Amino acid sequence: MSQNVYDILQERGFIEQCTHEEEVRELLGKESVTFYIGFDATADSLTAGHFLTVMAMMHMQRAGHRPIALLGGGTTMIGDPSGKSDMRTMMTPEIIQHNANRFHQQLSRFIDFDNDKAIIANNADWLLDLNYVEFLREVGVHFSVNKMLSAECYKQRMEKGLTFFEFNYMLMQSYDFWKLNKLYDCVLQLGGNDQWSNILGGVDLIRRKEQKPAYGLTFKLLTTSEGIKMGKTMKGAVWLDPEKTSPYEFFQYWRNIEDVKVEECLGLLTFLPMDEVRRLGALKDAEINYAKEVLAYEVTKIVHGEEEAIKARDAARALFAGGGKSEDMPTTSYPAARFSEGIDLITLLCDAKLASSRSDARRTIQQGGVTVNDVKVTEFDRIFTQNDFDSDGALIIKKGKKSYHRYISE
Repeated sequence: MSQNVYDILQERGFIEQCTHEEEVRELLGKESVTFYIGFDATADSLTAGHFLTVMAMMHMQRAGHRPIALLGGGTTMIGDPSGKSDMRTMMTPEIIQHNANRFHQQLSRFIDFDNDKAIIANNADWLLDLNYVEFLREVGVHFSVNKMLSAECYKQRMEKGLTFFEFNYMLMQSYDFWKLNKLYDCVLQLGGNDQWSNILGGVDLIRRKEQKPAYGLTFKLLTTSEGIKMGKTMKGAVWLDPEKTSPYEFFQYWRNIEDVKVEECLGLLTFLPMDEVRRLGALKDAEINYAKEVLAYEVTKIVHGEEEAIKARDAARALFAGGGKSEDMPTTSYPAARFSEGIDLITLLCDAKLASSRSDARRTIQQGGVTVNDVKVTEFDRIFTQNDFDSDGALIIKKGKKSYHRYISE
């Protein structure tokens, strides 16, 4: 008998909370279970934050269970207050549909949707045409307002003001679970730990309405040691779309994470055996950099494929070795005319997103944190032309030890 996927997820560090632990473990060990994870279509790409739940889906599917990826074409119109201090901005149905289509394409790289092995569904199919009075009679009657207000996701919004608009979100997500239970015999909902209250709502609704078992399980959220959600950089989110975050930048994000997070991320975001995860996680001082490179390579390989992962790793090694002659690093190309006029260093830093503002760029230069083609530059008004390009026809700007950008002309 192969190992129970519940034990795999637990050993790898995924599981945070579970509604009926013994029952869920037993169920996952004896039959193929249909489960679902919801993805609200708030952007046109999944992020590094979503990737943890995608990995869990992959583990579940490998163990013979059937995933439903539920795209939130309907719920995205409301916005989930969980973990948010402000109300989500409203989006048009067209944008939401476009985003949902992009999610489907990306998820298909990780999950096998052929021959009913997994299902893609969109809650717009049932939420957008709901009759409000029927919905209240069907669903609202099962929810206690007192109990809802005690939920963590609403508590933190009460001080600022929680709109009735968002208050409906828990009911809608619970309705999704009930609907998927009716349509596909889905009995288990998975999600990040910020979804616990919403998941409990759905479990409770199915048990009350159908007198049938239903279960919920949440995963830990990936956070830094300060408790901030991982997957954010100065440029914004770390995306799974290579057009939005290049494979090199994606690799570098994981290569540069905190030492204390390496073992946890290896367990959650790679398929390496746990003995190897623990061995790598135990490395100290300079050796931990090897473990970080393994992490970055493995995650990039899953998301972007082996070829891109090798290119990103080789580019990073060339730069750390001080060669800096790699074509795989983030690159900006300017018309030759711009370089014949000359471009100041502050503009180059800001355009490369190596500085958040011109004053930030000026400060970094003055503090000696910038080199151009391996030469430290401390004059912030320094102008660069094509005469400054290296033998490969590029300007390599380096900020600190780990951030690089390549400029070429066309």
